[in-house]
Amino acid sequence: MQVLVTGAAGFLGAALANTLAAQGHQVIGLDNMSTSSPNELSPNIHFTRGDINDRPKLWTLLQDVDCVYHLAARVLVPESVLYPAEYNLVNTGGTVNLMEAVRDAGVRRVVFISSGAIYGNQETQPLTEEALPNPKSPYAVSKLAAEYYVRTIGQLAGIESVCLRVFNAYGPGQQIPPSYTPVIPSFLKQALQKGTIVVHGSGSQTRDYVYVDDVVQAMITAGMAPDIDGEIINVGSGIETSILDLVTLVSQLADFEPEVIYNPRRGSGPTRMCACLKKAERLLGYQPRISLQEGLQRTIQLDTNLRTNGQNHH
Repeated sequence: MQVLVTGAAGFLGAALANTLAAQGHQVIGLDNMSTSSPNELSPNIHFTRGDINDRPKLWTLLQDVDCVYHLAARVLVPESVLYPAEYNLVNTGGTVNLMEAVRDAGVRRVVFISSGAIYGNQETQPLTEEALPNPKSPYAVSKLAAEYYVRTIGQLAGIESVCLRVFNAYGPGQQIPPSYTPVIPSFLKQALQKGTIVVHGSGSQTRDYVYVDDVVQAMITAGMAPDIDGEIINVGSGIETSILDLVTLVSQLADFEPEVIYNPRRGSGPTRMCACLKKAERLLGYQPRISLQEGLQRTIQLDTNLRTNGQNHH
């Protein structure tokens, strides 16, 4: 199979592209490298630096491609609150641009990587795909709008589309930006360097943390499985973990009891997040294999950047 991975130098994109290449697929990678570098990509990947709003470049790359995995996006929720226009331009506009190019190039299938963030606060858990979206940030709105575009343009143009709502993915190679660091690499780095952990809100809020290898398995299957055109599918662990339980687990694995500081002022997002995986199991045969404890252990073992003070350049 010949595939194009947008956002191929990012955390999930690189893991997906490398796995596909290792399985013998022809992989083309596209990334504008605004937040990442292609150092981690296999030499078997045809990597191109470029932007998903660059139509001629897309058109060139899409010739003879069977499936596009669309991961290129701005992904920091607090940043999206400050720069909503930028998030709309990249996440929504970039997706529309890609879908037009895909249509014109005659690509068979698009797998769009959406986010569990589109659910926001919901009365019932676990979250099923039928829940009415309740986005609470420009990031979540941009992902939801992109989902609608992918499905609608797909239906009109005869392109198979699948939207995967990925929950809190983590694992080795996850970028550690100077601000708005994702919670798991932030906590691990602080604990391993004997620092202080900052908890936003009370720490009772829960998230569904899913290990990168499980997400990659779901993405690859979504590119090949039959009879899933137009589907929206959750990808998570199916287990909700509170921030305080995460702190405890990280402390045990790092063998260090860090000081925990509470910051009640900064928003902590939805109070509970847990993915219902029944649809993923039925349509993709998906079952997460890596527990949170094992995933954290692997991350500590494999990610050298967590132990060093230098900027992470993955």
